[in-house]
Order: sequence, then structure tokens, then C-alpha cells
Amino acid sequence: MIFFPIVTAIYFFLPKKGKNIFLLLASYYFYMSWKPEYVFLILISTLIDYVCGIMMGKEEAKSGRRKYLLISIFSNLGLLFSFKYLNFFSTSLNDLFAILNIFYNLPAYKLLLPVGISFYTFQTMSYTLDIYRGKLKPERNFKNFALFVTFFPQLVAGPIERATKLLPQFENEQRYDYQRVIDGIKLMLWGLFKKVVIADRLAFFVNHVYSQPTQYEGAPLIIATIFFSFQIYCDFSGYSDIAIGSAQVLGFDLMDNFRRPYHSKSISEFWKRWHISLSSWFKDYLYIPLGGNRVAVPRWYFNIFVVFVVSGLWHGANWTFVVWGALHGFYSLVSIMTEKFRNRINNFTGLSDHIMLHKFWKVIFTFSLVTFSWIFFRANSITDAFYIVTHLLPIDFSFLNINSKVFLNQPIAEFYIAVLAIIFMETVHLLQRHREMRHMFTKEPLWVKPVFYGALALLILLFGQFQLNQFIYFQF
Repeated sequence: MIFFPIVTAIYFFLPKKGKNIFLLLASYYFYMSWKPEYVFLILISTLIDYVCGIMMGKEEAKSGRRKYLLISIFSNLGLLFSFKYLNFFSTSLNDLFAILNIFYNLPAYKLLLPVGISFYTFQTMSYTLDIYRGKLKPERNFKNFALFVTFFPQLVAGPIERATKLLPQFENEQRYDYQRVIDGIKLMLWGLFKKVVIADRLAFFVNHVYSQPTQYEGAPLIIATIFFSFQIYCDFSGYSDIAIGSAQVLGFDLMDNFRRPYHSKSISEFWKRWHISLSSWFKDYLYIPLGGNRVAVPRWYFNIFVVFVVSGLWHGANWTFVVWGALHGFYSLVSIMTEKFRNRINNFTGLSDHIMLHKFWKVIFTFSLVTFSWIFFRANSITDAFYIVTHLLPIDFSFLNINSKVFLNQPIAEFYIAVLAIIFMETVHLLQRHREMRHMFTKEPLWVKPVFYGALALLILLFGQFQLNQFIYFQF
């Protein structure tokens, strides 16, 4: 609320030569305000990839570029492994040793996970991988490359930008444009609504149940899990909207990261709408290099499953995330294997003739599968996750008392506000099918825009939860 307006005002008053230097310094300050010494990790990653990119540019053949690519990959993955996964693998090996009656314990290290490390390491690796493939020429301006790595709107939780799109934008002078600024602020306002009105309100219910799942069974577990589906969407997409909107205010275009994922009619469509910058990263830099679908069917299935498991591990150093990724891999494989059979069933039952009903059923079924998988994503441990999974049924709604003033340890009014806010958001999503939030109401009468966004701002002020809850994806 203070940093961004000041940076924006100064940025537009500076001459072209000073703009990028100022943005770079502001980005470093932004990151250092969390933990100053960890800025050296970004500097190390930036320097290594900058030098590797320059050296690869001097090599004609891929064989000559390969050694620099390996230096870049192992350096970035080494940083990521050391700070994020070292204790996870040490603990897992200790558990395995205990099962095998091997009395040797690997030490655990107390390392604070650097915020956003999974995002900026993947962003810099995509840069060197594109140079290696010949899709991109090395960036020789170190200032611009460092800004590409540290650009503060998307530094800590994405979107994970590609150098081919973002780097050229730093060459252009960004001038103040009223409509662009207003559109960016509108998107930021929408993201703030999703975060503080919906996500942070749902967090009270979800945290209460998932912190002590064995105290509940049936309906409370189901409601908390459904609430988490919307919490994580509103939390993460809310951040992405704020990031994209703030970049737009400054004159930069970032990729869309979410496109109404819970309106998806299949798991494959869900992953084309959810965390798009990451899913497209894995597609381009892991799935296709493994052979994609241009291989024998068993190998194709293997490629799909591996990508989802790695995606799960990317999210966190815990077996719950691995199972979550594997579950989505399983969904995808079953969907592919049963496609013809499902088509026959739909034709036989006549469901395919009722287009709207068929779409609605597919959306509900896909949402149910995704919501079930979120149990493993949110649970504090595998033990908790399996308890929840095995105690979802029977569903007993007797604990719901319309005369009660408390619901899952929260005032009942908070429950109603959360449900109504979700309904409002989904209504807006239906209106967004043909137009993005920042471009809504462009053809309506002039009075419509200020009324809608004024009402949105009022809802934030009246119903926002302002306990400074960090964004969920900051931990990744």
C-alpha cells in the first residue's frame, strides 16, 4: 500500500535510462525486506545464468553449449535442493534406514526456505534452456537480465515468465498511460477481493478442521475441503491478479496464470487453466524433452505420470505433495484410457444429446476430483490425509443447526459471508467467459464501471480480513 504507489510515481518521473536501474533497486529492496541475506542467492543464480548464457552464445554447436547448460541447471537445482529438499530426503532416508534396521541417522539442517526460490530458479533455467535450443539470443545487458530475474510484481509467486516475452519489454520505454493504469488497478482490486474477502475468511474454517481432523468426520471434513478448494484458488489467483495488474500499471505485460479453472470439463483442461505458467513450463521443458506423446503408448503414460509427480514435488518437500501430483497423474491416465468407453456410455444414455447438462456434469465431476486431491495438498501429513479420506462418509448434517451462532468455531455470519462471496465470484466468472476482468464493462454505459468497482472496493473494506495472512504459494 506504501511501496507500490511510491515506486510507480518515481518510475514514471524518471528518464528512460534511469527507469530500469530504479526498478532493479526497488526489486532488490522488495526482496530484502523479507530476509536481507537471502538476496545473495538471487545474485548467485543471476550471475551464473548470465555468464552461462553469454558463453552459450559463443558456441555454434549444441554440444558446445551443453556444458554451460548443465552448469546452469545443476547450480539452480543445487540451490533449490539444498534449501528446500535436503531435509526432506534426509528424513525419508532415515525412515527407510529404520525400517531396514540400519542404525544411522542423517543430520537435519535448520534452513529457512527462501521465499519464491522455486519460481525464480525455474524462470532463470527457462532462459538458459531457450538459449541452448537456439530460441533466444543471450541478453548482454546485465541490468536488464537481473531485472528479468527479480522483477518485484512476480518475483515471489509468479507468474513464471519466459525471457522471450519479458526481456524485450525492458528495452522499451514505458510511458504513463491512463487507461492501462486504470485497467491494471481494476485487476489488482479484483485480486485483493479474492484474497482478503474470500481466501482469508475461508482460512479460518479450513485451518480449524485441518489442524485437528481426527475431531471430525463426514460433513465437516467435506465442507472444509470444498472451502480449501476455493481458498487456494482465491489466494493464488488473487496474488497473480495483483502481480499482473501491478506490472500492467508500470507498463509491462505478464502472462495470465488462471482462466476460471473450476469451470473445466476435464483434468487435462483444468491444467490448461490452473497455474498456467508452471504447467506450460513443465510441458515445454520436461514433458516434451521426455518424448511427450510422440513415443510408444507405455512410454507416453510414463511421461505424463512423471511430470505430475515432479510437479507435486515442486510444490513442497513433503510426501503429501508427491501423492497429490501422483493422483493427478492417475486421473489423467484413466481419462485417456477410458475416453472411448465414456463416449459410448454418453451416446448410449443420450447424455451427449443434452449439451448443457453434459457440460454441467463434466464440470461437477472434474471439480469433485480436483477437490478430493486437495486433501493431500492441504493435510499436514500423510496420516492426516488418509484419516480424512477414510472418514468423509457417512455424511451427517445433524451438526448443522440453523439456530446456532457458531459454525466450525467461527461466527455463523462468517460462513454466510464466505458462501455469498463465492457465489458473487462465480457469477463474475460467468460474465468473464468472453472478457477479462480488467476489460469488463468497456461497452456498457459510463456509470456502470464506477458503480461496480466502487462496490467491489466497499466490499473489501467492509468484509476484508486484514490479519496480514501471507499468500499460500509464498512457501513454495
